[in-house]
Amino acid sequence: MKDMVIKSKSETNPLYGSIPEDRPIKEYISKGIINLDKPSGPTSHEIDSWVKRILNCEKSGHGGTLDPKVTGVLPIGIDNATKSIQLLLTAPKEYVCLMRLHDDVPEGKIRKVFKEFTGKIFQTPPVKSAVKRELRAREIYYSTIYEIEGRDVLFKIGCEAGTYVRTYCHNIGEVLAVGAHMAELRRTRVGSFSEKSNLSTLQDLTDSYHFYLEDNDESFLRDCIVPMERAADHLPKIIIRDSAVDAICHGADLAAGGIVSLSENIKKNDLITIFTLKGELVASGISLFDSEDILSADSGIMINTNRVFMATGIYPMLWK
Repeated sequence: MKDMVIKSKSETNPLYGSIPEDRPIKEYISKGIINLDKPSGPTSHEIDSWVKRILNCEKSGHGGTLDPKVTGVLPIGIDNATKSIQLLLTAPKEYVCLMRLHDDVPEGKIRKVFKEFTGKIFQTPPVKSAVKRELRAREIYYSTIYEIEGRDVLFKIGCEAGTYVRTYCHNIGEVLAVGAHMAELRRTRVGSFSEKSNLSTLQDLTDSYHFYLEDNDESFLRDCIVPMERAADHLPKIIIRDSAVDAICHGADLAAGGIVSLSENIKKNDLITIFTLKGELVASGISLFDSEDILSADSGIMINTNRVFMATGIYPMLWK
């Protein structure tokens, strides 16, 4: 993993756990995420239900709801991965949007206003939203105009989680004094899940599962599904020694002695993820210290565990 610094040396026992990519196929599926290309029409919850039927699994859940008419990247967690998919709710998002202005505006003015709508902006969520309607700040990382044709503006936007592109278009229309609305929207990225990485349709998933059942060929399923660990790609990480894993799985907080390496950019109160030496996602938690303080600590609790993703008993109980 890049940008990691070593705190102590440790080796992992091959008898316990597994490198995520090497999990047996049934475990691989139950701890997997599908980078699904959502079609226009169905709700995100309907997509969940269809995936559950296709794979004959017990649970499925999506990371970041898309409106029925919106297409694009919709990560779907399967069975045990439905917990980890929640980590994507805080991940940065990217969209390609077609905005329609309600009157003619000079191209130069449009481009000038778009530049003003980057960096920190303020939004009030739309009436039809699942959150409280109050003014809040959101970061727009970039906003690139692809094409302007008449009153239609095609652009790409990279933004903080919780940004409403519909509201973004409406607010630009207000500043331009002509009004505007979102005509079409496609999500192209959620965290590290993008159009260019293992994007699969429902038909791809169906075909892959049939190849597995009928021909015992699991290669296509492994192309459609990625390990649940990918949901944490955008978050700071801490790697722990084997002897600390089961304690964390039982909900214990992470002490300094259990840490092998960590991301160099951790800040106090950051949400961080905890991994085994084999790269398995164990839990998430809130950091009580900066990276520098964690590196120099010989004892004490460093991370307050807030969510556990790995089952108990996979690693030996060495903490009593």
